[in-house]
Amino acid sequence: MLQDTSSPAVSSAAISVEKLNVYYGSNLAVRDVYLDIPRNQIAAFIGPSGCGKSTVLRCFNRMNDLIASARVEGTIRFEGMDIYPTGEAAKNFDPVELRRRIGMVFQKPNPFPKSIYENIAWGARINGYRGDMDELVERSLRGAAIWDEVKDKLKESGLALSGGQQQRLCIARAIAIEPEVILMDEPCAALDPISTLKIEELMAQLKEKFTIVIVTHNMQQASRVSDRTAFYNAEATDAGGKVGYLVEYDDTEVIFGNPKEEYTRDYVSGRFG
Repeated sequence: MLQDTSSPAVSSAAISVEKLNVYYGSNLAVRDVYLDIPRNQIAAFIGPSGCGKSTVLRCFNRMNDLIASARVEGTIRFEGMDIYPTGEAAKNFDPVELRRRIGMVFQKPNPFPKSIYENIAWGARINGYRGDMDELVERSLRGAAIWDEVKDKLKESGLALSGGQQQRLCIARAIAIEPEVILMDEPCAALDPISTLKIEELMAQLKEKFTIVIVTHNMQQASRVSDRTAFYNAEATDAGGKVGYLVEYDDTEVIFGNPKEEYTRDYVSGRFG
């Protein structure tokens, strides 16, 4: 069960992060992250490889829990609820319910080895959906802008679709369980330019109903689709590893047009990364 531990103050943020530190074993991977993700906006995480973008993203629906060595310190609130509670509250916290409310789309399309119809219906069914399944499947596929392409082959395997279609099927699968936030970890990295454009157009439509956080190495994509952009970087540690940190987080037009930090300016201008 997710317990509401929100304060009386009303926040415009779907997700709020304060003093986030993430460890893998004894190694600090990401340090001292503070940021707010506004509702019904798209926030993009950019930065060089190994700077902690995906690590921070996976904290938002506690996917890092599935890594035995991972440890998270700090506070992350989702709609006012502390999603890393301690003490007695931790015993009653349900990460599975959190992942229903904060869905995820991965870098490589990963449809279930089932029919297109069952790719949508299966997740809804195990989450207790009792409504008209045909209507839900159609609504979800329409919501992911793929209905017209698959409506006559719903019994065929989702694995038979093209890469771009598979990714939109995965997005349809995510929205079928009616989340509030959708996390996307480099969702276009394995796609061709035409499929990428379709996903970007889809994200612009989806933010009317959902809050979206996207990790991308494509700075042009971040500048096109996002409302807010967070630039992460990494620095060497005494132990020979790297620790990621948030350099700057602001409106996307500021990050790409007039960033405050020199590191950000150098990265978005292509001087490093």
